This record gives sequence, C-alpha cells and structure tokens, in this order.
Amino acid sequence: MALKDILDKYSIFSPFQFIMICVLSLPLTFVATHNLMQVFTAAIPPFQCRSNITLYHKGLPPDPCTRFVSYSTNDTESCSEDYGWEYDSSEYTSTIISEWNLVCQWKSLKEVAQSIYMAGVLVGAMVYGPFADRFGRRAAVLWCLLQVAAMGTGASLSPNFTLYCVFRFLTGMGLCGFIINDLCLMVSIFQSICVTLGQMFLAGIGYAIRDWRWLQRALSLPYFLFFILAWWVPESFRWLILANRSQQALDNLNRVARINGKKGASSVTLEVTVILNVASLPLLLLCYLFSSSFCYYALAMDIQRFGLNIYLVQIVFGCSELSLRFLSMFTVTYIGRRFSLCFYLILAGILILSGLAIPTDMTILQISATMLAKGFLGSAIVCSYLYTAELYPTVLRQTGTGFTNMMMRFGAVVSPIAMMTKIYFDFLPFIIFGVVPIICAVPIMFLPETLNSPLLDTIEEVEKGCHQGIKNTTHDAIMCSGARC
Repeated sequence: MALKDILDKYSIFSPFQFIMICVLSLPLTFVATHNLMQVFTAAIPPFQCRSNITLYHKGLPPDPCTRFVSYSTNDTESCSEDYGWEYDSSEYTSTIISEWNLVCQWKSLKEVAQSIYMAGVLVGAMVYGPFADRFGRRAAVLWCLLQVAAMGTGASLSPNFTLYCVFRFLTGMGLCGFIINDLCLMVSIFQSICVTLGQMFLAGIGYAIRDWRWLQRALSLPYFLFFILAWWVPESFRWLILANRSQQALDNLNRVARINGKKGASSVTLEVTVILNVASLPLLLLCYLFSSSFCYYALAMDIQRFGLNIYLVQIVFGCSELSLRFLSMFTVTYIGRRFSLCFYLILAGILILSGLAIPTDMTILQISATMLAKGFLGSAIVCSYLYTAELYPTVLRQTGTGFTNMMMRFGAVVSPIAMMTKIYFDFLPFIIFGVVPIICAVPIMFLPETLNSPLLDTIEEVEKGCHQGIKNTTHDAIMCSGARC
C-alpha cells in the first residue's frame, strides 16, 4: 500500500497520533512566552537620577537622564552610573532595565538584547535544519528541548547583562530548532494556535510574577518536563527509510500499530532516486518571507508605547491573533497557500501604513490597527511554515525549512534595529514596517500552488514539477498516519 493510501485510509487522530500531537504541541504554548518575554522582563519602569530625588519629591520632576550641577543656575549634566538611578517598583519588582541600568545612554541595549535573542533563533535555523536531516528529527527535538530548559534557566541566574545575552542567544537557538522539527504538516495550523495561546498565558504569568528572574525561570523550567515527555515520540518514518534504517522504521511502525490496535507489518521498503542538482530558483524566493517576522516582532515588542496596561494589551492582542489564525485555517484549506500568504502580508502592510494617519490621541483606533496588522502577520507566518514544508522535497525538507526559517528570523534580528530609526523621525520605523511586507509579497506570487498536491520526495520531482508518489511497500494493515514527514 502506498504511503498516500495509508494516510487517506487512517485518520491522523488515531490514538497514537492524538498522543503524539499533544506531546509535541504542549511545548509550543511556551514558545511565544520566550519570544515575547522581554515585553515584561525588559519593561521600563519610571525612574529618576538618584541625585534628583529630593527635587522630584518637591513636585519638580527633572529630566531623569540628567542631574543638576547647581540648583541656583539650573546647570545640568548627564546622569551616570556613579550617581545611579532610582526606579519605581510599584508595577515591576525587578526588570533587566532596573537591575543593569539600561536607560538613557544605554537604552538601546534593550533592543540589542532582543536582537541577540533573535540572532540565536536565526543560527538555530541554520544549524538544526541540516542537523535533523543528518541525525533525525527526534534527536533534534530532544536536544533542543534540553537546550531551552538549561539555557533559559541559566539566563535567570545571569550575574550581568553580557551573560544574560549569551544565555538568551542559546535559548533562541534551541527554540528555533524545536519549532522547525516539531511542526507537523497536517496539524500545523492547530499547533500555531497553541503558540498564540502562549501569548495570553505570558500576560497572565507576567502579571503574577513581577520579578524578571523568577519569570524567566517559570517559563524555562517546564522544558525539562517536555524533554522527558518527548522521549516517547518515535523518529519520522520517512526519514528512517531515506537514511537506510528500514529495520528501525519497521519497529516504529509496529509500535504504532500496537498502540492503534492494528496488525503489524513484516517488511517495509522504499526506493527513492535522489538527484543532487540545485533546487529550482523559485524556491529561493521564500527568503523574502523574512518580512513577516521582521514586522511581527516589531509590533509585538512595542506595546508599551500605547501607555496602557501592558498585561491587558497583551491579552487583547493574543485574542485577536487567535481569531485570525482560525481565518488562516480556512483560507489555506479552501483558497490556497500562495494566495493566503500574499494576502495577509499585503493587508498587514496597509494596516501599518494606515496607522500613520491616525491621530495620536485616538489610542483605541491605533491599537485596533496594530492589533489587526500583527494578527495578519501571525497568520502569514503560519501559512509560510505550511507552504515551505510542502514546496521542499522530503530529502531536503528540514534543511529547506531551516533555511526559510533562518531568513524569517533574520527579519526578527533586524526588526529591533529598524525600530531604533525613530530617533531620527518617529514615523520612520512604521513606514519601513508597512512597505516591506507589501514589496516582499510580490515574488511569492510566482511560486507554485501546493493546495491538494501530494508531497514531493526528490529534487528531480521538484524540478520537473511532477507529483509522483514514492514507491512504498508495506503491510496493508499497518497503521502509520505519518504526519511527521
């Protein structure tokens, strides 16, 4: 029986698949908490130069980045670490801003820290895509879960800003490696919803834990549990066959059959001809998808600018994005992957640009435009994961997904740097974030549509545009449901 026939015959929600999806989706609820953690751990509390505290309490708040040299002449100079700053701890017990004085002339280090984290995500895409093709997805998932747990906890124990950035970099590497090897093609939309739920979870736990070190620990330690649970998940059936490990593939399939109450197989073979040519040029255009992450994280990390309760704003943003993820589920299923991706990028760009025309005193309208733009960008990211995995053949799927993810994370690295252009003009970052997704949507229109097309397995099939199934021989009664292609 061909693999496609097996997938058609048996539901992916067999007992084995249901358990596997739950085990692999649970850690995804914590992914967004790490990506957006600095919304809370790097929140900027009200502060004053310590030498100005007396004057501040008299009702004459001076510039917090300067100190008076002489009160009689009102001469001032820059406040430095020699004098230090006092922080209002009524809302945040401790943040990396207040602990390491990342204010005034050092305020750009906040964006630098987020860029370093995203640089780790980018490197993780470069490393763990080929790693999974070489050693298997299971090994990659297990290692990445352990890396996130250890490095995330290490960040909470950092004695200085430099070590904090190093641990965050390594945490980002692990999270990216986990994401690109965890997402299942047939349930990627469902798993993306788990990621969105994590945003709302972050708001709740961020509200409960106001100390950044304890918040970092609370969101990192669960990955030790996820690491233990992931040992139950078997290696990908397709990868084992392509790696000439047919006996292990057979053993795994028989294990799946036992869990599903089916009869096992006596043998399994797979013939694949791999031609090591350069993949079609259109696939490389997926690198332009960096625009989705480039704009998404800019909007997600800048919610403090509205001057409202950031916990409430975070929940509202998460709820709106969740509803739009359901919309993306409909469009990619019934309209197409390519159209959905282009549509969401263009619409997000238009919404960001329209926000420039909204008066600053119309806060609710500004939040609404930003909320919708962020939601559509999130939907574009979901579509891109599914679309990319369907475009690349099995022999290069994880490497290709890692490459595309690398380009997306490159956008996330550049995003905080682009936000720093507001020191020249307040509106300049939003012009950049509005124009880039519209421009980057254009080349995607020239890619092929993959809706209702079977997965390709060799580079030859991709180059010829063929949709030939792989030659697969197995026992008719085996229950595979190989969603983890």
